Amino acid sequence: IMITPSCKIKNDLRKRRHFSIRKRVSGTSERPRLVVFRSLKHIYAQVIDDTKGETLISMSTIAKDMGTLTGKKKTEQSYEVGVKLGEKALAAGIKKVAFDRSGYKYHGRIKALAEGARKAGLDF
Repeated sequence: IMITPSCKIKNDLRKRRHFSIRKRVSGTSERPRLVVFRSLKHIYAQVIDDTKGETLISMSTIAKDMGTLTGKKKTEQSYEVGVKLGEKALAAGIKKVAFDRSGYKYHGRIKALAEGARKAGLDF
């Protein structure tokens, strides 16, 4: 019997969920896909047009134009990333997006990012 670390199993299960979500969610030029990646320290979000295969807008907690996030909790940082991403998307003329949670539970940092993007004016 081989013992595997639980984090490897959890990540494999998340990837499986992500692929099943990707079967249903696809970004078009009228409604691009807002995809989220969550690491232990940071959160990353991109708006992707899957028909062309290009990233239109990206934002993360380590982006230069994000400003200082010191002293804020990770959930608050995620909310700020969502607001900034929403503002950039509206400036680029994107109003509607398809939300891709990448196999993560819609809870905590993922939910905060989505609420921030909605507050900025994006329509899911």
